[in-house]
Amino acid sequence: MSQRVRISLDAMGGDHGPSTVVPGAAIARERHPETTFLMFGDEAVLTPMVEAEPRLAGAVEIRHTSVAVSMDEKPSQAVRTGRGKSSMWRAIQAVRDGEAEAAVSAGNTGALMAMSKICLKTMAHIERPAIACLWPTVRGESVVLDVGATIGTDAAHLVDMALMGAAMARIVFDLDRPTVGLLNVGTEEMKGNEAVKEAARMLREADLPNLSYHGFVEGTDLGRGTVDVVVTEGFTGNIALKTAEGTAKQIATYLKGAMSRTLMAKIGYLFARGAFEALREKMNPSRANGGVFLGLEGIVIKSHGSEDAHGFASAIDIAHDMARHDLMRTIRDMLETTPAVTSA
Repeated sequence: MSQRVRISLDAMGGDHGPSTVVPGAAIARERHPETTFLMFGDEAVLTPMVEAEPRLAGAVEIRHTSVAVSMDEKPSQAVRTGRGKSSMWRAIQAVRDGEAEAAVSAGNTGALMAMSKICLKTMAHIERPAIACLWPTVRGESVVLDVGATIGTDAAHLVDMALMGAAMARIVFDLDRPTVGLLNVGTEEMKGNEAVKEAARMLREADLPNLSYHGFVEGTDLGRGTVDVVVTEGFTGNIALKTAEGTAKQIATYLKGAMSRTLMAKIGYLFARGAFEALREKMNPSRANGGVFLGLEGIVIKSHGSEDAHGFASAIDIAHDMARHDLMRTIRDMLETTPAVTSA
């Protein structure tokens, strides 16, 4: 892959649309000067905003679309009304047609997944895509998937996700053999449903060269960073993600209240301000914003719809890294060089 990375952006997606996407792209380009963008959306709105941002000079091509997918639109409806002409579809299509290495959208998750599956198709031997995210831990970060693409799973799908998650971890963490754990209600081998237990057996017996199967992990291991990759089905993963985000905000609210309660607390805060700022930055969900759609024939990144420009820039950062280090090739290599685990 060439040094330059081109990323397509759904400029009308999310709660804030261009007012987040344009400055977010500018922030990301400061960090990655070799990045250029294809922006899909209302040209009359985007042109003055892009021209007013000197950091984007010469780095953006705007392509007009008159249709935007709303955040509350059902996936089936979004596909019917937006196929081929919405800013979301066109951003994905640019990846399919080789005009961009990755697409980023803060739009409707269900619509984005539905359009991505139709437009890009799933990879060979992968039945269902998964959404992977970077999860802050006391050791750094872990890859967690699936955090909401599909509800329900079987052993073969869990194994597929283990392979794809390990491929992502190899890029993000620069590891030759990432450790992988299956999220379960306990670490004992007899615990869990049949799908989880069967997937554990398949991974354990396969002894794969590109990942190290750790065993079962529990919910408490997510924050500890016990493994590099945590695999679970989408229903459980999404609940875990929303719980963690809510808990982080709850703790931040508690700390803010405690630090402003008395004069002594306020004075103490002044002395410990640096430590509290570091804690706030560590717990800031925007730092790890950006869910990676794995299992598709192309790279698509989902940003939180409510994120600000800095959060959207983080999603672009992930898209840049996945494209620059050729996530697709890494996944294909793992699938091609791995024995037929699912036939074990």
